[in-house]
Amino acid sequence: MIKARAAVLLEPGQDPQLTDVELRGPVGDEVLVRIEAVGICHTDITMASLAGRTPMVFGHEGAGTVVAVGPQARRGVGEQVVLTFASCGACDNCTHERPAYCDQSTNLNMRGSRRDETSALRLDGAPITGGFFGQSSFATHAVAGSRNAVPLPDGFDPVLAAPLGCSVQTGVGAVLNVIGPVPSIAVFGAGAVGLSAVMGARIAGAKTVIAVDPVAERRALAAELGATITLDPTAGDAAAEIMSLTGGVAGAVDTTARPDVIASAVGVLASRGTLAVLGLGAPTAELPVTLIMAKGLTVRGVVEGDSDPQVFIPQLARLHAAGELPLEKLVSSYAFDDFGAAWAAAKAGTAIKPVLLTGR
Repeated sequence: MIKARAAVLLEPGQDPQLTDVELRGPVGDEVLVRIEAVGICHTDITMASLAGRTPMVFGHEGAGTVVAVGPQARRGVGEQVVLTFASCGACDNCTHERPAYCDQSTNLNMRGSRRDETSALRLDGAPITGGFFGQSSFATHAVAGSRNAVPLPDGFDPVLAAPLGCSVQTGVGAVLNVIGPVPSIAVFGAGAVGLSAVMGARIAGAKTVIAVDPVAERRALAAELGATITLDPTAGDAAAEIMSLTGGVAGAVDTTARPDVIASAVGVLASRGTLAVLGLGAPTAELPVTLIMAKGLTVRGVVEGDSDPQVFIPQLARLHAAGELPLEKLVSSYAFDDFGAAWAAAKAGTAIKPVLLTGR
């Protein structure tokens, strides 16, 4: 067993607490990764608030170095990797390069591991729930599968690599992989995913990029990252303003998961426009079906940027190296011992992308 330190959700309704844990070594195609940086995503916060299987370790934007491998692992000791979502590799979607829609996605990502001898994590000698998104990387070490450990270029800063595992690939991928090159895009919500979508829209060559967010600092950052128009939805009817300025946009991205915002996003689409729905929140929303039919609109759910991470994350790394993806503008770094402060900043939205440094 390997001694490690992790942020463990000990009781439902509480925040995770740093404590000592143990990990078994990697088996099969698994790898053991020394985590050097890990991002906090709102999915972690949402799922922690709903968790019933405590103790449990969350975290799904880990980056670090492979220090041990199982006998069938497709990664080598010493490789720098970023950890992303898990997929089975065998279902129809996986074999057709659509792993974000893996038939086993819910089991492999949201539910975590079984609390038996197969669990990689132990607390006080007893197995606990790990395997969140195939990693549980709120820890100094994490066990992951070869499929969700993506190699990075030599020297890539793990602090900047961590958000590629989820939030950045989700936002950029929604534009590059789903909406595609269009003249105009509106992004609702300017958190880490929304700002990534703004960068994706600029990379895709959109001439008009609209960012809608109530927080002035986030609107300012959106403008810095490529938004040509920013709107405060609390200052007036943002949808009406978008229609007045553009007559309708070719693409829209919703990261809020608010039913009223999703309906507004549909309403600002031009004929044959596409709305990418990314947020995790409200399970249902009323949509203007007559308008969708009359204008030939597409409302498209998008998971993890519609990406094959083994292909798309290296593409994102190249975009960063070319200066097209300034990840450093999203990140606020925290020492791992300051997990509580980072978690609070993520919950309050005072940091766009908190990233924990776990001992580099």
